[in-house]
Order: sequence, then C-alpha cells, then structure tokens
Amino acid sequence: MIFETTRDDYACLINGAAPRHFTLADTPVSSPPILEMLAGVAARVWAEFSPASWLIIENNEVVGLCSITRPPKDGVIDIGYGIAPSRRGRGHATRAVGEIVKWARQHEAVTAITAETSTTNPASQRVLQANGFVRTGERLDEEDGPLICWRCQTT
Repeated sequence: MIFETTRDDYACLINGAAPRHFTLADTPVSSPPILEMLAGVAARVWAEFSPASWLIIENNEVVGLCSITRPPKDGVIDIGYGIAPSRRGRGHATRAVGEIVKWARQHEAVTAITAETSTTNPASQRVLQANGFVRTGERLDEEDGPLICWRCQTT
C-alpha cells in the first residue's frame, strides 16, 4: 500500500524515527544522506506537482519509498523506488509500482511513467516488466553506470 509523503515523513525517516503511526523495518529504507537527497528532490517536485513521493507500507511498516525524480515534463513522470534490504524479494516494489501506475492512469495530467534500472539489477527490471513497462533503450550514467530505460503509457 502506498501513502503520499509529507515533509514531516522525511524528517522522521532522516532521524531514524517512524513517521505517523507506522513502524520501521529492522533495516532502514535508506541512509540519512540518501533520504536527505530524496527530501530535496521531493521539495523540487512539490513546487510544481503533487504528489512527489510515497511511503511503501506493508502491515503498518515502512518497507520502502517511491519518488517522482523530477518535475513532470509533457505529461511524463519519472519514478525511482527502493525497499529496505530486509524486506526485499517479497513483492513490495511490484505492488507499489502497480499502485502508482493505477494512480497515474486516473490522473489526467500524467500520460506516461518512465524509470531506469541498473543493467545488473534484474529484480528491479522484473518489477517494471510486471507492471507493463517496456524497455526503450540504455544509457551510461556518470554515477550509476549502465542503465536500462523503461516507459509505461498511462493514457
């Protein structure tokens, strides 16, 4: 299940606390510096579009995050997602991305969703394939290395 994030949610996660009435997985969703970066990305997206990101919740526990990685352009949103290491391999990302695709199909301003995965991350590739994303190409990122580009039409 996904819940739209707030600035307070990010502040809690950065400080190692559970947001709202949720609990935390026994391993963090991400490190404080990465969470701070994601909070900054969300702030930039919120300036033009909402929602900017979602908590991924299973059994009242924060197991991951999914974010729009930049303000939408021409109806296209780009997403990234991550799951706490101790909660990976349980279908959480597949369900969360599926909920976001469903949300996007009901949001008239969104015509497509894009995402990128590492060429060495077949689990993340399966998440996107399971939700109707098609491979559109590859690119080399300075920080992340070789990436596969994906797209899902929502209209």
